[in-house]
Amino acid sequence: MRPDSTQGQETVADVGEFGLIRRITEGRKQGIPTLLGPGDDAAVVAAVDGRVVASTDVLVEGVHFRFDWSPPDQVGRKAIAVNLADIAAMGAVPTAVLVGLACPSTTPVSVIDELSAGMWHEAGRARIGIIGGDMANSDTMVISVTALGDLEGRMPITRGGAMPGDIVAVAGRLGWSAAGLAVLGRGFRSPVTVVGAHRAPEPPYAAGPQAADCGATAMIDVSDGLLADLGHIGVASNVAIDVRTDLIEVHQRLIDVAQALGADPRHWVLTGGEDHALAATFPDPGAIPEGWRAIGTVTRGSGVTVDGSTYEGAAGWQHWR
Repeated sequence: MRPDSTQGQETVADVGEFGLIRRITEGRKQGIPTLLGPGDDAAVVAAVDGRVVASTDVLVEGVHFRFDWSPPDQVGRKAIAVNLADIAAMGAVPTAVLVGLACPSTTPVSVIDELSAGMWHEAGRARIGIIGGDMANSDTMVISVTALGDLEGRMPITRGGAMPGDIVAVAGRLGWSAAGLAVLGRGFRSPVTVVGAHRAPEPPYAAGPQAADCGATAMIDVSDGLLADLGHIGVASNVAIDVRTDLIEVHQRLIDVAQALGADPRHWVLTGGEDHALAATFPDPGAIPEGWRAIGTVTRGSGVTVDGSTYEGAAGWQHWR
């Protein structure tokens, strides 16, 4: 359903700001870290560690999502997931999210109901709640999410700790969202598993703290593409990274889709964004935890190579390019 197709339906203008807030929050279960939820000037979240990890992402209709490609509930899931992946990439456990929503006054309330249901679903997957936010009128729908996390005594895993000799590993899917985007761009809606990976990513939230506990030296959320995001680790750590394609599994479903579209599935895996897998470096192979897969090595120098050579083509997504 298009968010601006009212067709006699009740709209957000009919319900009003506070009525909409009640619809989104009433009867919803908060996570254990929430000490005071929505309804006051600010929420209160427990920070047992004494340090709060925070991250914000903005999703703009037409740039990050399209309602003719993704139903509102999956847009809601995606909005939460992309933010919680950043928290996990620091080695922290998510504790809460705040949501800012701007949309046209003609947006049907049913769209917001579905959108918020998806948000609550994804928050529930991480065992947290939506503790507050803000709303505003806008010509285009914009969703802004701020995620909070708790390190639980760990040191934060930044992008700047990789050392020559480290092993590069990943947790989560690679290339699936890019494949789903390619399918949607051709006007198709199946295979459902591939399209669904683009509509609502499933970051491995627990893998971040797991990697931190096992001695990860650097870590990042793969949001813009594996090569591009490993490049951020390389720059921050002043090292070079080489990715080995013989260590990267390309799922048969991606191969099938690529053959149907005349595309290269390896390109999706290496440069496709929005899967929100986690990439990290570890001091030795024995430190890599279960569920993570070694895909390369850290060396002296600079830049990211594939099988020892410069990758031809864009390494990933960049805004304003």
